[in-house]
Amino acid sequence: MDYLTDIWENLLSVFRLMEPIDYIDILLLAWLIYKGIKIFRETRAMQLVKGILLVAVLFFLVNQFELKAMRVIIDTFLNVGIVAILIVFQPELRRVLEKVGHTKVKGIARNFDSNDSAYNEAVACIDAVCSACEQLSLTATGALIVFERETKLGEQIDTGTVLNAIPSPEVFGNIFFPNTPLHDGAVIIRDSRIYAAGCFLPKPQKEELISKSLGSRHRAAIGISEVSDAITVVVSEETGTISVSEDGSLTRFYNRDSLHKLLEEKLLPEKAEPKKPRKKKEKKASRKASEKEAAEQ
Repeated sequence: MDYLTDIWENLLSVFRLMEPIDYIDILLLAWLIYKGIKIFRETRAMQLVKGILLVAVLFFLVNQFELKAMRVIIDTFLNVGIVAILIVFQPELRRVLEKVGHTKVKGIARNFDSNDSAYNEAVACIDAVCSACEQLSLTATGALIVFERETKLGEQIDTGTVLNAIPSPEVFGNIFFPNTPLHDGAVIIRDSRIYAAGCFLPKPQKEELISKSLGSRHRAAIGISEVSDAITVVVSEETGTISVSEDGSLTRFYNRDSLHKLLEEKLLPEKAEPKKPRKKKEKKASRKASEKEAAEQ
């Protein structure tokens, strides 16, 4: 009981000595730990974190009980282990850094704000994609369309063919028509234009957790959404089902209307409503009220 009392008194003395900046420091550290766990969770890198924690516990026990043989082994591991960890887990660490650097910015054109022409081009692009997906779905023609947002997809574009074409259902139909040179890869849309076609996308990080009923297009869509903030539309060549991937997850069974609504919500910025001019009667009434207040004073 005395032991617990001492611990409590020590804690109280620590809190008494703490200043407001110390509380901010602790909250910031707790937030960073939370975000780190959230990023590492359900990835192979989580095993890396568990291994580091295990080594830390062993290191503490070795120092506590002065285990000389274990001390030599742990010291040797620490000398070469950091470099080995960086090499073995390089893909996972890269994905973590990419996620940390992501900023959620809405829009597929860089200069929307008050630029009506860019906004109209984005709307026309979404209309063309939805119409094309509806037609491709009816014929069960496979398609993979990626909307680039804040994260640039230069690595994927380099694997394909640059087109820089205006989106239309006819262009999409020609690209994804079976046995054509570009039908197997992905189309990447940049600034509301078909920038490149026939592009290869990365494999998903958690491929073993993905349903085996999903084909290579769906897996590629999930893969690119894990390493970027892109929105990807997939049309299945087996069933004609329209799916959308974002942030490592896949949602299915869209039709033209539901797809159009989703893309508008995800890709178009909210346009500010113009201020309505006040009517003459309202202005006149407001002026009279001001004159009346002045007279009463």
